[in-house]
Amino acid sequence: MLVLPSKLTHEEAPACMRMLQQGMAGQSEPGTATVIDASALSHFDSSAIAVLLECRREASALGRGFAVKGLSSRLRELASLYGVAGLLPAAP
Repeated sequence: MLVLPSKLTHEEAPACMRMLQQGMAGQSEPGTATVIDASALSHFDSSAIAVLLECRREASALGRGFAVKGLSSRLRELASLYGVAGLLPAAP
């Protein structure tokens, strides 16, 4: 499981994405799902949505499923506002 930081805004997004890409590359089993834990995320802007969508794209390119754990109601509302909530499925 990959973990988002507590703060993810435009400023932190590039470094966060690099960290997540490294984590995804380190997951050696093809076919396993990439799960992002967003529980700690408390301060964010729309960049958090962009990072999650990029992770979803990369997981798909690697032939993996994708899910998000601990998606806060605020982040879900933002995803709905942008029309992408269906692209961020909740982890079981």
